[in-house]
Amino acid sequence: MPLTIAAFFILLTLWALHRGKLRQAKGYVIIALIWMALISSAPVSSWLIAPLERQYARLEHIPDEVEYLVLLGGDKERRAWEAVRLYHQKPSLKIITSGYSRYGSVSEALKVKKLLQESGVNPAQILIQEKPKDTNEEALAIKQRLGTSPFLLVTSAYHMPRAFRFFKATGSHPIAAPADINNTTQDSITSFFQGKHLRKTEKALHEYIGLLWGSLKGIF
Repeated sequence: MPLTIAAFFILLTLWALHRGKLRQAKGYVIIALIWMALISSAPVSSWLIAPLERQYARLEHIPDEVEYLVLLGGDKERRAWEAVRLYHQKPSLKIITSGYSRYGSVSEALKVKKLLQESGVNPAQILIQEKPKDTNEEALAIKQRLGTSPFLLVTSAYHMPRAFRFFKATGSHPIAAPADINNTTQDSITSFFQGKHLRKTEKALHEYIGLLWGSLKGIF
């Protein structure tokens, strides 16, 4: 992750200072500062995340044959609102929430179920799967449950390219319904050292590494 690289150069700075190499220390700290400025800037974070988010457009029409919506775990507040929007377009949809208990005793799937209920979704139409720990396991679980039936796949737009590949690799028939699309046009090109841009950079790099790893393992 990008912050780890910055921390590495800070450690090199301290090492150089300890050895009395002031010139090297200055070089390392300059590199660390430039790196931090880049990874926490609007231009770099948008440049990294935009190609991921642009691969799938927002879903406006739900095919008549679709009966299920799969809502992946993670970033539940942002992803859940897209599931609610689609549910109100077609109230007969059954929503499958996913996610294990990462912290505490309540699973991510149950937390999302509660959020959906509070947003007006009929609890009888919410199904949960609490065992999957990552996207690959979620894809395998859905394949066992739905077989080849088409379904809406709701996850963050930046995560959709990798998630879609995992589900297709199992032989499932997902229909992309991306959520939480970043509006990068509102970001100033002079915006640096901001946490929101750092988070976008981290998310994008995580997805690129995940795509590479899945390719190397032959999953997709």
